[in-house]
Amino acid sequence: MNREKRQAIFSRLRAENPNPTTELAFSSTFELLIAVILSAQATDVSVNKATRELYKVANTPEAILALGVDGLKPYIKTIGLFNTKAENVIKTCKALVEQHQSVVPDNREQLEALPGVGRKTANVVLNTAFRQPAMAVDTHIFRVSNRTGVAPGKNVLEVEKRLVKLIPEEFLLDAHHWLILHGRYVCIARKPRCAACIIHDLCEFKQKTED
Repeated sequence: MNREKRQAIFSRLRAENPNPTTELAFSSTFELLIAVILSAQATDVSVNKATRELYKVANTPEAILALGVDGLKPYIKTIGLFNTKAENVIKTCKALVEQHQSVVPDNREQLEALPGVGRKTANVVLNTAFRQPAMAVDTHIFRVSNRTGVAPGKNVLEVEKRLVKLIPEEFLLDAHHWLILHGRYVCIARKPRCAACIIHDLCEFKQKTED
């Protein structure tokens, strides 16, 4: 896929949704961090349902730390892997309080040092909270990148690096959200909704299936 086609794809995505953002509910960088940690192998809907109640009683590192693992679990028990996530969230809150003055760090190295925070979680926080051109590649973005031909790759890291390199700079800050929403609602895993796709004529998957 050439640069002109990528330019056209992201121009259309931007025109349709000028201000894309995450579907996770949050009102602070800390709330976003916790929501993203909880979202691993879980839906945004299930995470939002849990954090809606949790954040009413505890939405700072100190407050969640005070709950402890056993106090946190009832709020997140409907989310997959909640036992492990509860432990990681408490450890992360402890690290934020003791090492970062309760402030979420704005750099990859310190974010990834927090328990339960991997590269993808760090990228979401860097991009969504701090508006850095980071690319968090989940299953949706991996699928869309390969299927459309925007940035094909054999693994998540390869796709991430290619997206950052190949997406025109003017679109980099919002590309993560455009791609994830496109994969979630249009370019779905089974039977992609090509008839409803605004970039169907630019998509190389469609061209291949027609050959």
